[in-house]
Amino acid sequence: MTTTLGLDIGSRTIKLVVLESGAIVLTRKALTSYDPLAVCRELLHDAPTGPLVATGYGRHLVKEYLHCETISEIKAFAVGARAVFPSCRTILDIGGQDTKAISLTEDGRIDKFHMNDKCAAGTGRFLEIMATALGLSLGDFMTEAMSAEASHPINSMCTVFAESEVISTIARGIARPAIARGIHQAIAARAVSLLERVSITEDILFAGGVALNRCMQKEIENKLNRKVHAPAYPQIIGALGCALIAEKKS
Repeated sequence: MTTTLGLDIGSRTIKLVVLESGAIVLTRKALTSYDPLAVCRELLHDAPTGPLVATGYGRHLVKEYLHCETISEIKAFAVGARAVFPSCRTILDIGGQDTKAISLTEDGRIDKFHMNDKCAAGTGRFLEIMATALGLSLGDFMTEAMSAEASHPINSMCTVFAESEVISTIARGIARPAIARGIHQAIAARAVSLLERVSITEDILFAGGVALNRCMQKEIENKLNRKVHAPAYPQIIGALGCALIAEKKS
C-alpha cells in the first residue's frame, strides 16, 4: 500500500490530503496564520507518513524544512481537477486572495492559464470584507444574495472603494439583499472575464473556497450560460493534485 501526501499552503488556509493507494483517507485544513510552517507541522502531526509534495504561496518556505518536492499551483490544480472531474477542460479557482483560470487540453495537459493576484478584488477576502460591511456573516451574505428579487450594481472592485460604496448604498436605503446580489454579480463578471482570457471549453470545474458559495456558482453559470461544476470539497483540489503527483513519483 502506497501512502502519499499533498500540502496546499495558501495565503488564507493550508490544506492537507493523504492518499493510500490513490484513495483519500485523510483531509485537514487550518488557517495559515503568521507561522505557516508551524501550521504545516501541526497538520502533519499524527498523519500517515510517505512522500510529500507541496504547492501554494508558502511552498518555498517549507521545502527545505519538510524535505519535500514543490510544484506550481497551476500544475497541482490541473491534476487535482482531472482526478475529481475527468472530463474537466476549464478550471476556475477563486481562493482567499487570488483567482486562477486554467484551460486544459483534451488529455489533461495545461494549455493556458491566467492569474489575478495583484489585489484581493473578487476573492474570498473581498467577500469577507463585503459581508462585514453589510453586517452579515459569510453564510448569511450568500443567503441574502440568493433571496434578492433584484440586484443593486456595485461599480468599484477595489476593496477599499467597494467597502465605502456599500456603506453609502446602505445609507441611501437600498435593501441589503439587493446589494449582496450585486456584489456577487460583480465578482462573477470579473471571474468570467478572466476565464475568457484562457478560452472556455466545457466541462468547467469551480474550485477554491469561494466555490462553496452557491450564489456565486449560480451567477457565474448565468453569465456563461452553461453549467459550472463545483466538487463537494473544492478547497482540497490543489492538495489532492500534489498527493497524486507524489504517488506517480513514488
